[in-house]
Amino acid sequence: MTAPHTLAARDAGAIAGNQKLRFFPLSVVSGQGSEVRDETGRTLLDLSAAWGANSLGHAHPRVVAAIQQAAANGAGASVLSAVQPAAVELAELLIGTFPGAGRGDRRVLFGHSGTDANSAALAAARAATGRDAVVAFRGGYHGGFGAAQAVSGVFVEAGVPGDPASVLLPYPAQESDLPELWRTLEDVLRTLDVAAVIVEPVQSDGGVIVPPDGFLAGLSTRTRRAGAVLIVDEVKVGLARTGQLHAFQRSGIAPDLVTLGKALGGGTPLSAVVGSADLLDRSPASALLTTAGNGVSTAAGHAVLETILSDDLASVARDRGNHLRGLLATAQRDTGEIADVRGLGLSLGIELQQDPAHSDRQADDRFTHRVIYRMWQLGVVNYLVRGNVIEWTPPLILTEHEAERAVDTLRTAIVEVRHGAVSDADIAPYLGW
Repeated sequence: MTAPHTLAARDAGAIAGNQKLRFFPLSVVSGQGSEVRDETGRTLLDLSAAWGANSLGHAHPRVVAAIQQAAANGAGASVLSAVQPAAVELAELLIGTFPGAGRGDRRVLFGHSGTDANSAALAAARAATGRDAVVAFRGGYHGGFGAAQAVSGVFVEAGVPGDPASVLLPYPAQESDLPELWRTLEDVLRTLDVAAVIVEPVQSDGGVIVPPDGFLAGLSTRTRRAGAVLIVDEVKVGLARTGQLHAFQRSGIAPDLVTLGKALGGGTPLSAVVGSADLLDRSPASALLTTAGNGVSTAAGHAVLETILSDDLASVARDRGNHLRGLLATAQRDTGEIADVRGLGLSLGIELQQDPAHSDRQADDRFTHRVIYRMWQLGVVNYLVRGNVIEWTPPLILTEHEAERAVDTLRTAIVEVRHGAVSDADIAPYLGW
């Protein structure tokens, strides 16, 4: 039994279960680069980067310096009722990274998380169009509560009440899925008063699904033709993770609104909606958050974005992702339990199966949960998305040696779990999704 004085026991007695998504008894008391340290002093390789939030790794010196300076300056608490210099500088830098229309045509709305960024984007689209309906996708994740959660397929399909004005369509995994999707979408756009279509350019929590070429472009054309707003949710895969600064650039489109989060804050609470001034200036004082755009978070965000740009981390992510895909391809040939490897850049999904000769989803889910538990025991942190898919969103600074360590540990964990290293009882206290 866990001793009452341990950090885990204190967490259990003090932190609300409603905000926990736990897969093993991990504690993080410090971190450096791509590694974290737990309360026992053990060092672990972090292949999640806090679900992508620490994209520059832990305690990146430029981010640390920016936070320290902003805090020492007594930076303003928000952009709510006063101009805040760090927020203006970050907004200008963000706008400059978007192709297409001139700077004067775009604005940035700051929030604390992807949830409130997506909720604000939906509200802006509804206010601008005077319509209510939203088209979203099965398996999508746009927020953990409120309006954004209500159009998130992962929650609605699991029984959380959905937005009554929303429609969930299948997210395409291959080109042959597109004709039926276009027929369904065009019917929805013709019969409902659609305010917005919200979509992830890579569906992360739905299983790391990379859509076929032509999907976002076709979606953009049909959305615009219907007079609706296209919202591209890059909260998880944006800012260099897929091998391009903005994931939508792969499709050559110009979304009306793009939402960013996680990586943007460098570990601090920060999100943004970037898009048309017509949409984001239309309803003043309609998206109020007292500490949104605060000096500490926006200074951290500026340091993050400057570093991504100056160090060309989009190219680094593309190269390291290709390296990892090669290592995983070799492991897949040698290890029958690896059913599929997919993704872009450093957003990767590894689908496992317990028995290569027989598919059993519940058994596959439990097997995969045991594998990540064993990897934690072996010193590597990674998590599950959608049952039997391990998601890797490591820091963009992951080294070749760390990539090799990641795949070697996965191989070892699979073999050891195959031989009974982790039981269902071991993982039972950690419900995950």
